[in-house]
Amino acid sequence: MVTLTETAGEKLRTLIEDEADPGSGLRVQVIPGGCSGFQYAMTFGMPEADDEVVEAHGVKIIVDKFSVPYLLGAEFDYEEGFQGAGFVINNPNSSGSCGCGKSFTT
Repeated sequence: MVTLTETAGEKLRTLIEDEADPGSGLRVQVIPGGCSGFQYAMTFGMPEADDEVVEAHGVKIIVDKFSVPYLLGAEFDYEEGFQGAGFVINNPNSSGSCGCGKSFTT
């Protein structure tokens, strides 16, 4: 369903160890909002009954039932560069995004 780069996995493992409960994973949601119609929400949490869970590089990625179709084939990466660092979602289902890059359309 989704993939996680090794770099993102390393960063997430560190963040979970430092900031989340043992057994937690990265919960990724697609929610209505933003300039282009949808935006991503990411938090740490535990899987719930209807969630899809993918484990990669020692990290759980948790996706709720609503978000699954919007994230099929997405790749989660972590990049560090001149203008800062952060997680990047390369989503093949996105057909465009707003100028600030915080929201997307399908």
